[in-house]
Amino acid sequence: LDLSTSMWAHDFEVQGVRQDRLTVVRSVVEDFIEAREHDRIGLIAFAAEPYLVSPLTLNHDWLLRRLEGMRIGQIEDGTAIGSAIGAATNRLRDIPAKSKSIILVTDGANNRGQLEPMAAAEAAKAYGIKIYAIGVGREGMVPFPSRFDNNGQPARTRDGRIYLRSARSDIDLETLKGLASETKGRYFHATDAESLRDIYAEIDMMEKTEV
Repeated sequence: LDLSTSMWAHDFEVQGVRQDRLTVVRSVVEDFIEAREHDRIGLIAFAAEPYLVSPLTLNHDWLLRRLEGMRIGQIEDGTAIGSAIGAATNRLRDIPAKSKSIILVTDGANNRGQLEPMAAAEAAKAYGIKIYAIGVGREGMVPFPSRFDNNGQPARTRDGRIYLRSARSDIDLETLKGLASETKGRYFHATDAESLRDIYAEIDMMEKTEV
């Protein structure tokens, strides 16, 4: 899950209210985790480098608490997609599971880290790991907070509204398509909360195994 500052963009709406990308993604991921109670799920956050939020675990209550505590700005800014895939692959490669998948959620383009995204995808493929690559947010100009308080949170007006300006969304959809294709996964682009939920529902169906 991408924690770069671009995730502050407010180009999603929930019940008519503008929301930042991370808030919407986190809500959808929470529902996905709760629906897959028999899966071991881990979580890696990344910006300029990857950070292990949770190793693979069946303790989903603990995992959800860790997810809830994630904040934009916890990691030096940047977008190290390749390094994040590499870190996730290292966690999955020796697991003797029938199905091993990385769900990559990002709104940017790789600009940090030592590992190129396609090289990381080739390594994942070698270990039988599929990548579901989800690009979140609109292309072009998007609403973005124009002021931040001392805690790094968007500054608000007296009536609670966030000061917004227009900023360019730097999302590399072509690379995400390539990552998914290389590993026989799937590529998606979510531009609103409803489409993001539909994407996770589709992944949920594709990764079902009869026991």
